[in-house]
Amino acid sequence: MYSDPVQKEYARLAERYDRRWSFYVNATVEETLKRLEIEPGERILDLGCGTGVLIQRLLQISPKIEVVGIDTCAEMLEIAKQKLPESVELKLGSADNLPFPSNSFDVVVSTSAFHFFRDPSQALQEAKRVLKPNGRLVITDWCYDYLTCKVCDFFLRCFNRAHFRTYGVAELETMMRDEGLQEIAIERYKIDWFWGMMTAKAVNRF
Repeated sequence: MYSDPVQKEYARLAERYDRRWSFYVNATVEETLKRLEIEPGERILDLGCGTGVLIQRLLQISPKIEVVGIDTCAEMLEIAKQKLPESVELKLGSADNLPFPSNSFDVVVSTSAFHFFRDPSQALQEAKRVLKPNGRLVITDWCYDYLTCKVCDFFLRCFNRAHFRTYGVAELETMMRDEGLQEIAIERYKIDWFWGMMTAKAVNRF
């Protein structure tokens, strides 16, 4: 049905994704929220929203915000629709060609999706484009600086076509700086013995 390996994999996983990855998804969402400051009335884009767990939590914490989700997999979005209010806009689309006007969002946030992006620089350009002046970008993903993630990245690149690349702190910081993002701060941490994560924050000053 799908030629894109990411769409193909997550179409297959969608129905059981929340159960299978419950600990990982909830832990990474909570770590992201610790590093994400949201103001009432802000408009937020969840880039690679999957089944909508982050959007659910954002609305619980701050009901007076507008959240839009985008994902490449229609089956994951169907799961998200079942758990989210009808007022939440969910779009089918890719990170390197966002279907939104420039200066549309106060915050762009992405959890556990960056390692799938085939053109990470283009994804960063697009995130920056849709951010308003002084808008914030927050990315949580696996961190290549941890040995377990190096090993995981190696095997996935060999055997899983959906996976693309895992990055370390210095590499992600360089990519963000090259795209003109400012006030970059990246924190790395573990959610358990295996999963080494990082959350990067940056500001669009232009």
